[in-house]
Amino acid sequence: MDINIREMKFSHDEISKKALIDIELWTVDRGERIFVHGPSGAGKSTLFSLLLRFNTCQRGRILLDGLDLSELRARELRRQVALVPQRTTVFSGTVLEAIRFGRDASDADVIKAAQLANADEFIRAMPDGYQSLLEERGSNVSGGQLQRIAIARAVLGNPALLLLDEATSALDAEAEAAVQLGLRQAMAGRTVLVIAHRLATVQEADQIVVLEQGAIVDRGTHDQLMRRGGRYRDLCERQFIRDLQN
Repeated sequence: MDINIREMKFSHDEISKKALIDIELWTVDRGERIFVHGPSGAGKSTLFSLLLRFNTCQRGRILLDGLDLSELRARELRRQVALVPQRTTVFSGTVLEAIRFGRDASDADVIKAAQLANADEFIRAMPDGYQSLLEERGSNVSGGQLQRIAIARAVLGNPALLLLDEATSALDAEAEAAVQLGLRQAMAGRTVLVIAHRLATVQEADQIVVLEQGAIVDRGTHDQLMRRGGRYRDLCERQFIRDLQN
């Protein structure tokens, strides 16, 4: 799926009209991995909410494969676009039901999605495999396992666009490695937008877009942005210092 954003503006504040997002032109080619980088409050999550149509821009257009986002039926949009959030919520039920949630899919399709998300092995090791019961909020599985269930749920419908919102930020190193493998497999062949702060993750992007106060202030590969200096390199250097201190 390709994405074309034209003169898009969105604001929650009708009084001051302060823009949370104000993007003149941004094109994402089919199959690209775009990492959206920037400080807290830069507009990253707002951008995702607009792509998922949880909010609607007051000006401009978002085109997905040439079709205006505002004209897509909700069911078609949910089929084409999937989100893996920072923290996943599941209701009590079986693992099979948690992955299938909201979709009409066969058991074989669910298992295929779990394999793609690097989740099949740990699910089969559970007492009743895919029929094992998950407690409310997934409290009887680890954070890394829960995120892999979320990835399986996201890719079950074979979406053309995958949105990843800090999907590994709350995990320890071992869990993150397992989830990252699932993410790499899930990303293959799709257009992917990733909100990420971790430098090691960002370096894998085809393009990095730096947001600040709702606007794109820079874009390019990791190496290009580091050579250029500016806001992106400053953010990376600060993170490197924090990592050393920790």
